[in-house]
Amino acid sequence: MEPIVSIKPLLAILASLTAVILVMFSRKRPNLRESWSVMAAIVKFLIILSMAPTILNGDRITYTLFQILPGVSVKFTVDAFGMVFALIASFLWILAAFYSMGYMRGLKEHAQTRFNACFALALFGAVGGAMAGNFFTLYLFYEIVSICTYPLVAHHQDEEGYSGARKYIVYLTGTAKLLLLPALVLTYLTCGTLEFPDNIMTGIFPADVSPVLITIIFICCLFGFAKNGVMPFHHWLPGAMVAPTPVSALLHAVAVVKIGVFATTRVMLYVFGVDAMARFNLGIPTAYFVSFTIIMASVIALSKDNLKARLAYSTVSQLSYIILGVALLTPSGVQGGIIHIANHAFSKITLFFCAGAIYVASHKKDISDMGGMGRAMPFTFAAFAIASLSMIGAPPVAGFVTKWYLLMGSMEAHQIGILLVLLGSTLLNVAYFAPVAIKAFFGKPPEGVVYDKVQEAPMSMVVPLFITAIISVIIGIYPNFFMQFVKEVTKGFML
Repeated sequence: MEPIVSIKPLLAILASLTAVILVMFSRKRPNLRESWSVMAAIVKFLIILSMAPTILNGDRITYTLFQILPGVSVKFTVDAFGMVFALIASFLWILAAFYSMGYMRGLKEHAQTRFNACFALALFGAVGGAMAGNFFTLYLFYEIVSICTYPLVAHHQDEEGYSGARKYIVYLTGTAKLLLLPALVLTYLTCGTLEFPDNIMTGIFPADVSPVLITIIFICCLFGFAKNGVMPFHHWLPGAMVAPTPVSALLHAVAVVKIGVFATTRVMLYVFGVDAMARFNLGIPTAYFVSFTIIMASVIALSKDNLKARLAYSTVSQLSYIILGVALLTPSGVQGGIIHIANHAFSKITLFFCAGAIYVASHKKDISDMGGMGRAMPFTFAAFAIASLSMIGAPPVAGFVTKWYLLMGSMEAHQIGILLVLLGSTLLNVAYFAPVAIKAFFGKPPEGVVYDKVQEAPMSMVVPLFITAIISVIIGIYPNFFMQFVKEVTKGFML
C-alpha cells in the first residue's frame, strides 16, 4: 500500500523549532517565555495525535524534504512504531514544561532561556528521529539530540557540570562517528538504499550478503547508538546526572535514552529485519549480551545512596529490556520490548520528577537522609512508590505489562536462561527500589533532623509527577491504547 503524502510530520517537528525562536525573543519576559514552551508542546502533541487514526488504519504518512543521493534523502515517515515514541515524547514534553517552571524558579536557576530553548531543540531531534523515514534521517536527528542536550548537561557551568558534559558528548558523538557512520556507509554500499521497508520481517539487506559483513554492521549499530546505555558504553549516563533534574527526566524518559533504544530497535527490525536477524543468528546472542547490562546495572544501583545515581543505573538496566525483547525475535518478545518504550517513559519520568521535588523541598539527595520524609511529602513519595512498582513489574502498574510480554517472549523462544534473567532482575529491582519508599514512610529521620518545615514542592511540580504516576497505573490496567500501535508493528509476524 502506498503511503499517504502529508506535511503533518514536518509541522510536528517544526513546532519545537518555532518554540526555540519564540523563547529566545521572550527571554526578558519569563511568563511569556515559558508559555511558548507549553503551547508548542501542546501543538506538537495534537498534530501527532491527529495522525494516529490513519496509522491505526494500517496506513503510513510520509513527507520527503529533499534527496541527497538515490536512496538517501531527508525523509519523514510516520508508522506505528514511530508513533509510539512520538506520542510519548510530545505528551511528556507538556508535563515537563510545567514541571520545569516550578523547579527552575524554585531554585532560582540561571540561564533559564537557554534551558527552555535547548529543551525544545532536544524534542525537535527526538520527534524527528521518531518520524525518520530512513537510516540516514534517523542518524541525522540522533546526532541533533546529542548536540542540543550538551548545554543542558553542562547547565551549572561548574567543574562537575563541564566534566559530565564532556563525557556525555565524547561518548555519544564519538561512538556515532566511529561506529555508526561507518555502519551507515557500509549499509548503503551493500544495499543501495537506506529506506525503511513497511514491515519488520524482510529488512533491506540482500539475501547473499556476507555473514561477516552483516555481523560487523550489526555490532557497529548496537554500540554506535550509545544512547541505548548498553555496557560498556554506558558511563556517560550516570555522569550526566550533574544536570538539573528536569534535564535528567529528559535524558532518561523523554528524549535522549529513548531515541537511543528506539534507533537501535528501529534498525534491528527495519534495516536487518526479523528474517535476517534469525538467519545470521544475531538475535539470541544479543539478548544474552544485554542481559549482562540488565543484571550488572541493577547490582550497581544497589550500591548507590544518591537517589539520582540509583535511578541512573536503573535506567541503564531498564533500557536493555527493550533491546532484549526485540532480540528474542518472537511476537511477544518484540511486543514487550516496544511497549516498554512507553511503560518505562511514564514510570521513569515520575521517579525523576519525584527526585527533583524532594530536592526543591528539602535539598536532600541521599536516600539515607530521607527517613520519615514520606510523612511530610505524602503525594511525592506515593507517586514514587507507584512508579517503583512499575519498574519492578508488579501489577497493576505499566511495568507488569512489559514483564508479562517479555516472559512470554522468552518462552516462545525456548530461552530458559532469559527467563531466569528476567526473574533475577525483578528481585534486584525490588531490592533497590522498595527501600526508598519504605524508609520514607516508615523510617526515622536522621538524628537531629526535623521535617517540620519540609512540605510538598510547588504544585507545578507535584501535579505533573502525580499525573504521570496515575497514567502508569492506567496503562497497566488498560494497556490497549499503546498496544494497538505495537500490534500493528508486529502484524503478520509468524513464529
